[in-house]
Amino acid sequence: MKAKTNNKSEIAAMPTWLRRPIGKASELSTVQRIIKQRQIHTICEEGRCPNRGECYAQKTATFLLMGSTCTRSCAFCQVDKGHAPMPLDPEEPKKVAEAVQILGLRYVVLTSVARDDLSDQGAGWFVKTMEEIRQLNPETQIEVLTPDFYGEWQRIAAIANAKPACYNHNIETVQRLTGPVRRGAKYDRSLLVLQIVKEIDPTIPTKSGLMLGHGETIQEVIKTMADLRQVGCDRLTIGQYMRPSLEHLPVQKYWTPAEFDELGAIAKEMGFSHVRSGPLVRSSYHAGEEV
Repeated sequence: MKAKTNNKSEIAAMPTWLRRPIGKASELSTVQRIIKQRQIHTICEEGRCPNRGECYAQKTATFLLMGSTCTRSCAFCQVDKGHAPMPLDPEEPKKVAEAVQILGLRYVVLTSVARDDLSDQGAGWFVKTMEEIRQLNPETQIEVLTPDFYGEWQRIAAIANAKPACYNHNIETVQRLTGPVRRGAKYDRSLLVLQIVKEIDPTIPTKSGLMLGHGETIQEVIKTMADLRQVGCDRLTIGQYMRPSLEHLPVQKYWTPAEFDELGAIAKEMGFSHVRSGPLVRSSYHAGEEV
């Protein structure tokens, strides 16, 4: 079942700083046409990211691998869930590589739905797609944004050994709220993913993201940032949670641009090498500028 749209009163209550044009129609339609023709997916479209027009114009995009149905049911995410996941398309890695070539993308982010139904939870699919992209686009940088793979060393190592330009795994929220917000995930396990990557190859930049608006305190956010630095996380994104539908968790607070600026400054003081902090920031926002 598709998610319902927000009701009018909730949209009207949204602060003005969260309203923005989605970008040039020509840039959106070009990308949409190419991915539709190849029956592949982007999180830009599946998640209705507010920055997708801007990213397309900057020659970046985030591909959603292994179908559009997730085996987990996080209470914040707009990606479809609750149904049997799609069979893997054996041509998907090649189709993604062709789309990257046609669009002339210089920086690509590969993410996926959770595929707990697969023997390796899809780790090998990331590697295969990276290989296909590099064959056709040797100059394109590839960032990965992965599920937690239940913290299994071998699965994380397979991707890390493929040498992504950046390994991203989002912790999403503070420890106290992980249960209700990230069903099926664990706070410590997400930290472990980032720690394992650094243990395998300290030269790979690691990255994580926080979504504010679920009722967290500023002290809890700062503690989470400190926990990320403790496992060597290099890069951080902080953005505002925006309720995709009435079936998702309600927004508890809209953090102001000034509060995001304050958190960004604290993150830089902590030692994060790259920080993006703002209401409309998402995991892959301006990712290509970090290489």
